[in-house]
Amino acid sequence: MRKPMLTGTATAMILFGAAVLSLGSAQSQERIKRGEYLVTIMDCAGCHTPGIFLGKPDPDRPFGGSEVGFQIPGLGIFYPPNLTPDPETGLGKWSEGDIVKAVRTGVRPDGRVLAPVMPYHNYGKLTDADAQALASFLKSLKPVRHQVPAITGANEKPTAPYLTVRMPE
Repeated sequence: MRKPMLTGTATAMILFGAAVLSLGSAQSQERIKRGEYLVTIMDCAGCHTPGIFLGKPDPDRPFGGSEVGFQIPGLGIFYPPNLTPDPETGLGKWSEGDIVKAVRTGVRPDGRVLAPVMPYHNYGKLTDADAQALASFLKSLKPVRHQVPAITGANEKPTAPYLTVRMPE
């Protein structure tokens, strides 16, 4: 039985397809590297890593969310959420577009507005490419299962530690 041979056109198409996939992968890796750079200079880990506010950041759970919140008088206590792609406790069910929208506008996919401590007004000035790179990087992280404490209303008793943010008078 004879094995079928590829024609020159079929071989060229296969090689072209492999080159396109390789180029797409290289571009994706460059976007993720750009996103890593951005989350570093934006200091996302400075709020969103367990232990950071206790002086003991957990290197095994970067971006996994904080167990220490921010109290904003009159609004409540907000805990920096898990930014990893864990589907239950992080951004795993969010699309990259959802992440871009939240970072730029402060609005989550469920319509809730992020705490004013999150500088989304500043991040709203990110270019499309940079916002996409940031989202791609967050989606590329190792998922960390870590549920942060729930938001505490202004008149509710907190169940976890927090810092107080004073608004200028």
